[in-house]
Amino acid sequence: MSLKAAGDVDPIKNERTGNVREVGSQAIWSLSSCKPGFGVDQLRDDRADTYWQSDGQLPHLVNIQFQRKTTISDIYIYTDYKLDESYTPSRISIRVGTHFNDIQEIEVIMLTEPSGWVHVPIKDIRDKPIRVFMIQIAVTSNHQNGRDTHMRQIKIHSPIENPSIPVENYLNFSTVEFQQHATIR
Repeated sequence: MSLKAAGDVDPIKNERTGNVREVGSQAIWSLSSCKPGFGVDQLRDDRADTYWQSDGQLPHLVNIQFQRKTTISDIYIYTDYKLDESYTPSRISIRVGTHFNDIQEIEVIMLTEPSGWVHVPIKDIRDKPIRVFMIQIAVTSNHQNGRDTHMRQIKIHSPIENPSIPVENYLNFSTVEFQQHATIR
């Protein structure tokens, strides 16, 4: 899996283009474990100085469940090796499905001292975004064999379908009754 360098990645810039939107707020988030005060709220607060800290055995899981089937094109994960050292993930598994009992691994990401946003494109075998009810992000190992993990932010992007259809498509009327309504006075 090839990933863009952390310095080149900006999920907010991608949202501003109008081609994608952040859909994480439409989901129910849960964690396999967390230290008090270092949970989902910190993972989703849009601040790089706060983080989720796990509290237990590997793998550390972030579960993201949508109420309806949702199209996902990208996942962005913010980590900072300089600040977190052995708490920084080195191997992350991305799993998707409809619920906990049928999730399947679709990506494995190896990270080497990441600092900043890591972009994970989510595509099917035809290079199209996938539709899911559930995403699971599993940290399966940390740098320096660390036990607990830190993740600073996660963003989930969905492509915006372009519903704009040119008006010209509606002006080719074939009957006199419809043609009289083809122009505005």
